[in-house]
Amino acid sequence: MTPSSRRGTPPHRPDGALAEEVEGYLLARSEREQAQREAEALCARLPWLTTGQAEDLTRHFTEQRLGLTRQALQVTADRATRLRGEYEARYAELRRALRIRHTLGACLLVTFCTGAGSATALLAR
Repeated sequence: MTPSSRRGTPPHRPDGALAEEVEGYLLARSEREQAQREAEALCARLPWLTTGQAEDLTRHFTEQRLGLTRQALQVTADRATRLRGEYEARYAELRRALRIRHTLGACLLVTFCTGAGSATALLAR
């Protein structure tokens, strides 16, 4: 039996994947708690609500807030993906240009050295 097949052992994950998952969970939990507190504060300002109405309003407010947060995070993630693509394309372009410059420089250096060597050989005769 391999260590990963034992019961209770989590599957292998790339470095940092578990930490990122835990961080995401904690952030989501924190956001939910904040939305809950805001909903409860709203209900406290509406003293005429019954307990059932306050619970219903709290639930709807929390769901709405979490939906907006999810939407904002998705927009941010999409933008980050687009920027990454743009930066990677620019990086590849700069690498290509640098490779061309180095190749041209090496060719010029070889040409110069060959010419200098030929000139020296002709002068030495």
